[in-house]
Amino acid sequence: MKKLHSPLALMLLCVLLGVAAPAVAKKPARPDATPVAVPDAPALGEAAKSALAKVNNRVAHIDTNGLKALLQAKPETVVIDVRNPEELTLLGGYIGTAYFYNIPRGQLEFQIDTFVADKKRPVVVYSNYNQRSPLAAGALMQLGYTNVKNYADGFFAWKRAGLPVKYADKALDSFLYSKPQEVIPGVWSAIGATAPQTYENSGHNNNLSFVITEDGVLVMNGGANYLLAQSLHEEIKKLTKQPVKYVVLENAQSHAIMGAGYWKAQGAIIIAHKDAAHVIQQDGDKLLEATRARLRDKAFKTEVVMPDRVFEDKLELKLGSWKFEVLHLGPAHSPGDIMVWAPEKKLVISGDMAFHERMLPLFDDTNTAAWIKTWDRFEALGAQTIIPGHGRPTTIPEVTKYTKDYLVYLRAKVAEVIKNGGSLQDVYKVDQSPYAHLDTYDELARVNAGMVFRAMEFE
Repeated sequence: MKKLHSPLALMLLCVLLGVAAPAVAKKPARPDATPVAVPDAPALGEAAKSALAKVNNRVAHIDTNGLKALLQAKPETVVIDVRNPEELTLLGGYIGTAYFYNIPRGQLEFQIDTFVADKKRPVVVYSNYNQRSPLAAGALMQLGYTNVKNYADGFFAWKRAGLPVKYADKALDSFLYSKPQEVIPGVWSAIGATAPQTYENSGHNNNLSFVITEDGVLVMNGGANYLLAQSLHEEIKKLTKQPVKYVVLENAQSHAIMGAGYWKAQGAIIIAHKDAAHVIQQDGDKLLEATRARLRDKAFKTEVVMPDRVFEDKLELKLGSWKFEVLHLGPAHSPGDIMVWAPEKKLVISGDMAFHERMLPLFDDTNTAAWIKTWDRFEALGAQTIIPGHGRPTTIPEVTKYTKDYLVYLRAKVAEVIKNGGSLQDVYKVDQSPYAHLDTYDELARVNAGMVFRAMEFE
């Protein structure tokens, strides 16, 4: 089964938009690095041209260089894409910036208050061409927004200039958000979206990694659903005839465990920490219900299965010439967090022990003080290559900056609020701007501050 992002879907989108359908080439191996055919701008009638001319005279416009300079000078600028969500998926992505929202033009007036409460905050709107976006800018001005600009060059000009672009989906012919990439010889990772799980990304918002050895394949993370796990296996089978022998669950979160049923049906041994197994046993049905609500038809055949093998601190595995240590170093992000360490390769598939491209989330059962202590044991491994739970492969200094250092920073800010007799409302206002460029900052910064406040009140 495939997602409905086919050449036919692209032609249908173009019909809906009233534009000419581009010629569709064979899908490239690296969609993020390949130009997308740009459809012509929709033809406008005289009445539409007249209305557009009037609003263009009222709104402030900015070109590509101007927008680039504005985002550097004022990183708090909100960028709003007023295209329909399907366009972001099928026509090459969207502008990559810290404060980005996709609010379709027809919903802008009804939703803008939810996303931008401060009407003095700088806002830039854009679309594919200079058609919907001037109307959007004019509407915001009528609503009282005083610092609005229309990016007149449009998305395609931004992308042609080689400026930062993000993607709703990088692998349009697969349930995977992106296809696996080789990290070091024999080690691959399908990098998930650094965003919440959505129907569009099929729940693939964490890294699904695997190691190919002479005697079988080890996979890290079962995936968010049966079909996603199956899609990963399809990619593995393109690279090797070796069977998948082990699937390691980094923790008990849904994007790690819900695809385990597929792997168990293939004969793989499912491995988890004992604490994660307890969570699966206790909360698995609730996680499955949430998965089905979020992914709907994409949750087909997805069921909760229990791990085959559990451990406490360390589990040693050998496949061919590869030696692995599955490690639980101590409390971290969530119960039963584990990692796969290949000491001879100086490589660790860290799971949610380490973050860098997206803001780490804190939960009710996250012990931030203990996570900081556990970090010292993690750093002592001496890994040269880290495949984190989310985001591209990286190094210890990078994940230290955005994991341990962030936790230390946030705890210090919260401690100051508590010392001064502040409340939960005060802690929501603590300055986390050094981390505002991270994906999921908007969703998580205030939540994280609140979680730390509630915990530190009783420390």
